[in-house]
Amino acid sequence: MTSVIIVCLISLFIFSSCKSDTKALKKKPNIIIIYTDDLGYGDLSCYGNPTIRTPHLDKMAAEGIKFTQFYVPAPVCTPSRAALLTGCYPKRVGLHKGVLFPNSKKGLNPSEITIAEQLKEKGYVTACIGKWHLGHQAKFLPTNQGFDIFWGIPFSNDMSKKEQSILRNKNYKYQLPLISQTDTIELDPDQEILTRQLTQKAVDFIKKNKNKPFFIYLAHPMPHVPVYASEKFQGKSRRGKYGDTIEEIDWSVGQILETLKKQQLDENTLVLFSSDNGPWKIYKTEGGSAGPLRGAKGSTWEGGMRTPFIAWWPGYIKPRAICTEVVTNMDILPTLSKLAGAKLPKNKIDGRDVAVLFKNPYYRLATKPFFYYAQNGLLEGVRLDALKLIKRGDNFHLYNLDEDFGEEFDLAIAYPKDVEKLKNKMKDFEEQLNAEKREVGHVKPRSESYN
Repeated sequence: MTSVIIVCLISLFIFSSCKSDTKALKKKPNIIIIYTDDLGYGDLSCYGNPTIRTPHLDKMAAEGIKFTQFYVPAPVCTPSRAALLTGCYPKRVGLHKGVLFPNSKKGLNPSEITIAEQLKEKGYVTACIGKWHLGHQAKFLPTNQGFDIFWGIPFSNDMSKKEQSILRNKNYKYQLPLISQTDTIELDPDQEILTRQLTQKAVDFIKKNKNKPFFIYLAHPMPHVPVYASEKFQGKSRRGKYGDTIEEIDWSVGQILETLKKQQLDENTLVLFSSDNGPWKIYKTEGGSAGPLRGAKGSTWEGGMRTPFIAWWPGYIKPRAICTEVVTNMDILPTLSKLAGAKLPKNKIDGRDVAVLFKNPYYRLATKPFFYYAQNGLLEGVRLDALKLIKRGDNFHLYNLDEDFGEEFDLAIAYPKDVEKLKNKMKDFEEQLNAEKREVGHVKPRSESYN
């Protein structure tokens, strides 16, 4: 009799779980990606920062999942953003050599399929709000890449005559445009109020489209230097101007989550928060922190390519979870496609569907794919499970990241067979990617520029 009761209880639990899953996915989830610029692994209090206060992100993590091994496939802006939106290693789409500038004549090829295009195919209304950095000419702007709305800046916030003059770069001639759709509405906008403006645009978009499935890519231009905060946040952080900027971004996240709750959209909205690469160390204390990780922006050490990643979806994601699986920003496109019911692009991608982790963050993925570290198009490292091989000059170094995430203890001499195996994988992948890479987008020599 007791065994019968136990079986019935187990069956009831399974039925309830399935019913809950069905309820959560009875309609397409709204999706919001909040992407910051140069935010380090150690810049949030929920990731261990002792002085920067991020209560809204801390709450988001407590109500959702905090990922501890989330990667971007490049340690600088343009390649990382190309990877996020296409699900591909940057070299596959031709945007692997550094970042784009106001005089660049290339951008993300319009033939590439972005997350926005994947979701539009399933009836989503889409918005890109904030920093783009995948080409500033009209053919490359978000409105030609699947986004219904674009309001923001086309490249980094330091790429302006105004900001470069502070750095005493007298020969810099370009101004930073603020763009609505494809029209420049202002040059060198007041960056002190930029975070608030972008937040309000996102809030307004949510309210306007609350009866439709929507996708928002909210890409904050900061804490990339120069850092700014509005008057309300200036001088409030113990971490100085950099901390003020992070704390205002945290406020922005709070505004987004509060709006979703007030509009009764929270249980049908997946919100993802991350950064495009590690912190910028060139400006010393004006840059951020990689926490316990080695290196920073511009390097293939962990601090340059491992970033915070938080997923929040009340009613679907169980709270207070920590996921230790290796996940990359290239996995987001196939994962969101799965959740929205969209087929994967015909073009080859490198990401994989990891939607199972949102429902069960402690699930161990059966296959352990290789992850490749590259800088400026040059392959410098590879990871398989816990082992990471990284090349410095003519030498190779081996680290066990489960035991040594600070990359302090080189195991290359002790494990020569692993070194050789990983070196061969790097060589094979580089040859394969060179053969498979697609054409980057180009413009004719007489292109528009902002000056």
